[in-house]
Amino acid sequence: MDKNRGGENRGDESRGDGIRGRAEGTASVPLSVLDLVTVGRGRTATQALRTSVDIAQLAERRGYHRLWVAEHHSMPGVASSSPAVILAHLAARTERIRLGSGGVMLPNHAPLVIAEQFGTLEAMAPGRIDLGLGRAPGTDGATAAALRRTDRLGEGADDFPQQLAELTRFLDDDFPDGHPYARIHAVPGPVQGPTGRPPIWLLGSSGFSARLAGVLGLPFAFAHHFSAQNTIPALDLYRDSFKPSAVLDAPYALIGVSALAADEEREARRQVLTGALSMVRLRTGRPGLIPTPEEAEAYAFSPMEREFVDSWLGNVIHGTADEVRSGLDDLAKRTGADELMITANAHGGEARLRSYDLIADAYGLRG
Repeated sequence: MDKNRGGENRGDESRGDGIRGRAEGTASVPLSVLDLVTVGRGRTATQALRTSVDIAQLAERRGYHRLWVAEHHSMPGVASSSPAVILAHLAARTERIRLGSGGVMLPNHAPLVIAEQFGTLEAMAPGRIDLGLGRAPGTDGATAAALRRTDRLGEGADDFPQQLAELTRFLDDDFPDGHPYARIHAVPGPVQGPTGRPPIWLLGSSGFSARLAGVLGLPFAFAHHFSAQNTIPALDLYRDSFKPSAVLDAPYALIGVSALAADEEREARRQVLTGALSMVRLRTGRPGLIPTPEEAEAYAFSPMEREFVDSWLGNVIHGTADEVRSGLDDLAKRTGADELMITANAHGGEARLRSYDLIADAYGLRG
């Protein structure tokens, strides 16, 4: 396993830990994609999932390094409640790009189940799967309780380090003799012979996972796109607490960033406003389908909502391709991130596909 932070300029990286490859071009760090499988008003989940295939194929063709999907529940505008199912769908329709979870919310699941799911994905697409893990529920408290069949809503998050250790042992098939799970095997997995396993990433939007990732010597992904004020403190904590491991000999930090490019700045603003209105509704307990640009432009924001939208859009890099490239380069420089994972939150698949194409053009990415 290559443990170097920078790595080779290769667009066809499909083996190893997925940290070293990057497409040819002028990006200072690898560029990747986070797809939330968003469902716009007037569209269906079937259409959203077809768009996700289109995005994955475009990302592979244009030379993005990896594509992740995230686990969300009880959100009508986000059709990604089952990352493993979606990843299997995408793996069958791509050939080289790395695919992974950004992330699986581990407290919602039994570790053995996740080991089996991602062992299956690894068998389907050897060397192309990432297992990103989070400790948040990916939903509201009531839905989390329904998922976990418990009223103790903090239980899963508190037990996260123990769940992570258990999952890792299932993936490696190395419970010690005498352990209650010593004779249990996650299948597919090492019990069937020498094989790789998906690399584990820890995800976070605060300091807990940053410190844990550092102590364990794991790669870390930070949700800058919805917790921008915590980005640099969390990355500093990760780097300060980092201990070299069998996985990495130096810290490797990825940050998720909202960015959308369009042919004109005004069109980019129209598109990102749809995501901002969607967040207003989510934060006020009214989650729904992603509104159209026309609906977002016509919406009468209250003063408090307008303040939220202005703050939210202040952390969304948008504009022409050159403007987005400038914003991404500045963010990478300010944070020292080793990789940028771009999510384009807008109503229609056409706008998101166009954005990823324009950004690839701006950086001269070649798959």
